[in-house]
Amino acid sequence: MALMITDQCINCDVCEPECPNLAIYMGSEIYEIDPDKCTECVGHFDEPQCVQVCPVACIPVNPERVEVSDQLWAKFHRLQAQAK
Repeated sequence: MALMITDQCINCDVCEPECPNLAIYMGSEIYEIDPDKCTECVGHFDEPQCVQVCPVACIPVNPERVEVSDQLWAKFHRLQAQAK
């Protein structure tokens, strides 16, 4: 499952540097998450780091990008291969 940032985002800047996949970026008004890069921190951490640091709890699962664990691991491996 990829995560998403809702319009409750206050642009506090704490989530972006926590993302190990560089999936979080500043959109036109609030931060956004690239679902093709979001692995919910699978392969890096036990829990999504952006969710852990968000002070307003505005980072839920994106219902349009529901993925099972195997898909998240495959995405992690693909991103790692691209980074080399």
